[in-house]
Amino acid sequence: MAMDYIVRAIGAGGNVKVSVITARETVERARQIHKTLPVGTAALGRTLCAASMMGNAMKEEKGSLTIQIKGGGPLGTITAVSDHTGNVKGYLQNPAVDLPLKENGKLDVGTAVGTNGILAVIKDIGLESPFIGQVELLSGEIADDIAVYFTESEQIGTACALGVLVDRDQSVRAAGGYLLQAMPGADDAVITKLENVVMSAGPITKMLDSGMTPEEITSRLLGPIGEFQILSRNEVGYVCDCTKERVERALISMGTAELTALIKEQKKAEITCQFCDRVYNFNESDLDNLLKNAKKA
Repeated sequence: MAMDYIVRAIGAGGNVKVSVITARETVERARQIHKTLPVGTAALGRTLCAASMMGNAMKEEKGSLTIQIKGGGPLGTITAVSDHTGNVKGYLQNPAVDLPLKENGKLDVGTAVGTNGILAVIKDIGLESPFIGQVELLSGEIADDIAVYFTESEQIGTACALGVLVDRDQSVRAAGGYLLQAMPGADDAVITKLENVVMSAGPITKMLDSGMTPEEITSRLLGPIGEFQILSRNEVGYVCDCTKERVERALISMGTAELTALIKEQKKAEITCQFCDRVYNFNESDLDNLLKNAKKA
């Protein structure tokens, strides 16, 4: 089984950087967990790829990055969370949404996501409050919206490509993407070259489906500009870090009044993790112990 991984590289004397991800296994795992239909698989998969690359670029070891998309479309809210290495998890509200294909035969992700809303990026680097940047959705196709986020919130000119190719049996055939960024010091000539490279590179799904590796995609993007250097290669995957202890803390945080009502009315609790569908069961005795801890808090 081929591992998913991210390659990061710099070129043009440090004025251009790129991240490239191949993520078929990650997106297929998300599809299996959430039982998404093709348009949901594509939307969630693109968001997971973007979050993974952005998380992987963070320097803080315990940092995390969340992308949340609320576009007003039938898929509802899409959430993806990455750690600092690029391991990622996510979910969407309505995984069973099915829409007709567009006239060109492609999945209609833009309509499924919607354009009446926002894309938010939340960076938690261990400070008292996280950094939150948000932009109005441009297309709902996600890659364009990520590029707008970088340009408006971080003032970094960015070309973003994200793609998920769904096979006839609804499994994921290819998934991945790239972030190609011009640093603030890049001159107009370099930016023009980047624009031409993006135009000539072609769709990311074609590159991935033809078997191109992230290293080969990096070479296609940075090679025409001049010499480049690969900085890192990190394996990534779909990883949920939920535990019973975390769920217990969440129940305690409900407060004594709500916990008491839960014990009185239901005498048990069944909590399902949104990210991995793991079910945590608590009987009356478990809940009584949690209530005691809540009263001490």
